[in-house]
Amino acid sequence: MATEQLLNDERTTAQRWRILGVLCLSVFLVVVDNTIVNVALPSFARDLHSSNAGLQWIVDGYSLPFAGLLLVGGGLADRLGRKPVMQFGLVFFIATSVWAALATSTGELIAARAAMGVAAAFIFPATLAILTSVFTDPSERAKAIGVWGATSGASVAFGPIVGGLLLQHFWFGSVFLVNLPIGLVTLVLGYRLLPNSSVPSTRRLDLPGVVISALGLTGLVFSIIEGPTWGWGSVRTIGGIVASCVVLVAFVLIELRTTAPLLDVRVFRIRRFSAGALSVAVGFFCLFGFIFLITEYFQLIRGDSSLVAGVHTLPFAVATAIVTPLGAVLALKIGARIVVCSGLLLFAAGLTTMAMTTATASYWWTIVSSMVLMAAGLGLVTAPSTEGVMASLAEDQVGAGAAVSNTTRELGGTLGVAVLGSVFASAFAAQAIDALTNAGVNPDKATTAADSVASAIALAHRVSPTASHDVTSAFMDALHAACFTAAGVAVVGAVVIFFLLGQRRTNS
Repeated sequence: MATEQLLNDERTTAQRWRILGVLCLSVFLVVVDNTIVNVALPSFARDLHSSNAGLQWIVDGYSLPFAGLLLVGGGLADRLGRKPVMQFGLVFFIATSVWAALATSTGELIAARAAMGVAAAFIFPATLAILTSVFTDPSERAKAIGVWGATSGASVAFGPIVGGLLLQHFWFGSVFLVNLPIGLVTLVLGYRLLPNSSVPSTRRLDLPGVVISALGLTGLVFSIIEGPTWGWGSVRTIGGIVASCVVLVAFVLIELRTTAPLLDVRVFRIRRFSAGALSVAVGFFCLFGFIFLITEYFQLIRGDSSLVAGVHTLPFAVATAIVTPLGAVLALKIGARIVVCSGLLLFAAGLTTMAMTTATASYWWTIVSSMVLMAAGLGLVTAPSTEGVMASLAEDQVGAGAAVSNTTRELGGTLGVAVLGSVFASAFAAQAIDALTNAGVNPDKATTAADSVASAIALAHRVSPTASHDVTSAFMDALHAACFTAAGVAVVGAVVIFFLLGQRRTNS
């Protein structure tokens, strides 16, 4: 075990938990930017004239480079020191947040969000690597990861709430400026409290792996997001997806033959590791896709303000914050297999409940119950899965393992927005165009309007009550299709995890 200032048993419990507080603040900053933009989507559509695909890219523009460069961030943190790499990421994150706040077009905002994602990739893996080094006792580490995971869950709702509050009084760029005070406080506390640890290595960074993985991931997400526009059966869509998959397969084969791979794919032979990574990916696939759509439902269908829409996601955060630490404790007692599979099935139940709701459904009965089920499911998945991933690795693999764990998390979320957003966009566009043309709207104008949910709904309101009702129905049918798709993914994930872990307890 080679570290520069690795914490040992002489450090007090209070010191360890203060360090955890700084790490959680860093996680909070990074994760909140995955969700804070969702409540601003109608504002982007109105002020920047963003299409449905543009809105997806504003969200995924952050998540994609975040996911694609996490392995690089983890590798550099291992080599150069986890604390300095994390501090560099925080400085860059603050600077790019200012850029995003001042963006004047959809393209510029997407570019700024991508730069923020790059910065986040240097922050996130270091937090989990430092946590694992600080909390060496398995029981204490499981509880710490539970708190770490609960922070991620709380961030899911904090983003929309704060974003909604800011949008009530300021322009859309204000949702990014909130990163400045949080980032500065985290930077100062991190400098004072965080230990530095690293794994000395003479291996060079796998630059070919960086390029090939980025090409494959970007091509896949791009093709999925543009699928509704190009047509799912078109040569461009099918060719883009197939070519991207070929590139990703080539990446795996190359990494198997590289002496210093960006991603040691052999770690996926460890069942505990691969099960944890897969369950996290599935959980965040469903989560990010759902949050992307539900904030539009609150504002465009129910007519909520941005603030009210944000507050309406609060039950999700509360339930996640409560259940996530409980999930860590339960996994220690009865094993991660039962806990994680139950969590994915609860998530599927919540999505199914949401898939049967109506435009005028009771918030407190139908919508809150569905969100609580999903939040409880995510809470049961996150901590046991993350602890399983990290506990299955040796010390010199901790940084890379944290990066792989977080890569699957972000990649799952990125694909969730891309896939579920595209399922929604395809279903909505077809019905909305029919509704508008049947109401007498020119077909070309109807097709253009259907590229943006906000535009289609606004146009329908101006045309007639019947058109408005039909376009609202189109939205709900599309939302139901996306929720059923996500529920299916969660169920399949639960079945795979059940057999992948077998009868083995993840704490054994």
